[in-house]
Amino acid sequence: MGRRSDAGPDGLLIVDKPAGLTSHDVVARVRRLAGTRKVGHAGTLDPMATGVLVLGLGKATRLLTYLVGCDKTYTATIRLGQRTVTDDAEGDVVESAPADLVAGLTDEAVRSAVAGLTGEIEQVPSAVSAIKVDGRRSYARVRSGEDVELAARPITVSRFVIHDQRPTVAVDQDTPVRDLDVTVDVSSGTYVRALARDLGAALGVGGHLTALRRTRVGGYPLEQAHDLDELLAAYEQRRAELGVDRVERSDLPALPILGLAAAAAAQFPVHSLTEADAQAVGHGRRIASAPGGAAVVAGLDPAGRLIALLDESREQARSLVVFPA
Repeated sequence: MGRRSDAGPDGLLIVDKPAGLTSHDVVARVRRLAGTRKVGHAGTLDPMATGVLVLGLGKATRLLTYLVGCDKTYTATIRLGQRTVTDDAEGDVVESAPADLVAGLTDEAVRSAVAGLTGEIEQVPSAVSAIKVDGRRSYARVRSGEDVELAARPITVSRFVIHDQRPTVAVDQDTPVRDLDVTVDVSSGTYVRALARDLGAALGVGGHLTALRRTRVGGYPLEQAHDLDELLAAYEQRRAELGVDRVERSDLPALPILGLAAAAAAQFPVHSLTEADAQAVGHGRRIASAPGGAAVVAGLDPAGRLIALLDESREQARSLVVFPA
């Protein structure tokens, strides 16, 4: 087989990430499905987590920088009564305390603690996060036995809703615990594991995350996400039909790509450019900003093609990134 060029599809692929895979694992699989190495993601999900993973392919990888900061929605299950080293179910339990009515843990107490973790707050990220400390990932330091203390950072929890509270018993330690099913809307950089940890700490019983599903990244909801296993199955079926080890790009099954213009319009305000302005922007020249312009705006030409992302926070709009035809 001849060497392939790296030209491939341009757009976003919204994947429903299954549990057990890292975000890098998903990127690797989609590189094969798309026949290109130009694939990246707009924010990781832990291996235990499922749900919306936004992938950029081809020219759309240039959008990812501006999508990383999107707010997000998660559904989660928080277990009160046990604290773990990782703040989730993948880590060893390091502390337990009864989390039942006998211990005075009422529904009202839980809701009050949730209210205290809603709004603009300071959060200390989980020690097993990917944040770098002196050039080394925090989780790597923790796994090598170091005690890591990360600095608190401002975040926004705009919604923290409890849907259900269930008393149960942790079979590993025969401890009365309470499971909460919740939905949270959070700013970029928020660790839902840390919310579980801090909720347990506020109630004096410890807490950790047992399930996490991301249902929205900015303007990309779970309803737009595609099952990764189905995409892989379509590839394997095509490979079997052709009787080859690897499918060439020209024979690959079409991926459900969200094109550049639709992808940008789903997240950013749209400035419909005149032909003259589109040509100016395409050559990196400044144009007049639209009224009420935002820091990131999708500039579309009269044909509806994405020409550039623009900063229109001032009178003159400047190009952040240009997408040549």
